[in-house]
Amino acid sequence: MRKIRVLIVDDSAVVRQTLEDILSSDPQIEIMGTAVDPYAAAERLKKEVPDVITLDIEMPRMDGLTFLRKIMQQRPIPVVICSSVAGEGTSNAVKALEYGAVEIITKPKVGTKKFLEESKIRLIDKVKAAALAGARPVRPAAPPVQVKPKLSADAVIAKGKPVAMSPTEKVCLVGASTGGTEALRVFLEAQPENCPPIAIVQHMPEHFTAAFANRLNGICRITVKEAADGDAMMRGLALIAPGDKHLLLKRTGNKYYVEVKEGPLVSRHRPSVDVLFRSGARYGGANVVAAIMTGMGDDGAKGMKELKDAGAYTIAQDEASCVVFGMPQEAIKEGGVDKVLSLEKIAPEIVRACG
Repeated sequence: MRKIRVLIVDDSAVVRQTLEDILSSDPQIEIMGTAVDPYAAAERLKKEVPDVITLDIEMPRMDGLTFLRKIMQQRPIPVVICSSVAGEGTSNAVKALEYGAVEIITKPKVGTKKFLEESKIRLIDKVKAAALAGARPVRPAAPPVQVKPKLSADAVIAKGKPVAMSPTEKVCLVGASTGGTEALRVFLEAQPENCPPIAIVQHMPEHFTAAFANRLNGICRITVKEAADGDAMMRGLALIAPGDKHLLLKRTGNKYYVEVKEGPLVSRHRPSVDVLFRSGARYGGANVVAAIMTGMGDDGAKGMKELKDAGAYTIAQDEASCVVFGMPQEAIKEGGVDKVLSLEKIAPEIVRACG
């Protein structure tokens, strides 16, 4: 089984060594080489082509954004942005997604054993997701991903019977991962000004979700913001889960709001789609319309089944329009999906279903 070959591009020797140590610890990943800047990387690319590049944004001689544009114009390769959160790092990293990068990850740094282990899980998963996304449709399928034991939504919110409620306004819950930044742009740009309240989990690191939400807010007719604890769910508003925090739907009387909560990785993610969907099953039930979009893995599959069992209307993005048909496929297998639609049809269907 061929390994995923990775080229690491970063001007910091410490970061290069850290990334190499983390990625090479996975038996499915092989380090093709490292480069101190884009010029050194370009010379290496003349000799051999990796499956994935991890790329820093701020480097001497040539910045990562310029190099990314050149790669996508001349020889498209799946790229994972490995960025700091200092200065303009967050906004530039989000801009890199628009230029064709597949994923964003924060640079590993010294911390507790738990922090380092979570960083390792996230970095390896992002590289594997990028390899899989880049493989479609012209590359051979990436090797099967070895999934380690993972926590369920039980770690954040206990499973229980849906809270009894009277009919009220419907709300929309959305989950996405690899390829989701572009899918969410398409989805949110299609929303009318008085669209139903929307809560979103997009797998993205801490600090980057605010820049992502601000970018969407500038191009959509509706208001898009990073969710804060206690934010009310309102028409014409989309709330995006903060990176590294779980997002839950809550209810008081006939009013919905969101809770932003600490907790462990659930289904290998924080925020987790499973957590959002389970909270929707408990506090929204039949008043929820949910969509699961492109992404690697199975986060959201079990939560979507709980939603459907609670009376919610559930939608999965179809394979043809997905960058990675992992999360929607697993939700379908779980039996939690009412309808499978192409990306451009999801927004109008949700508006219709929410009345």
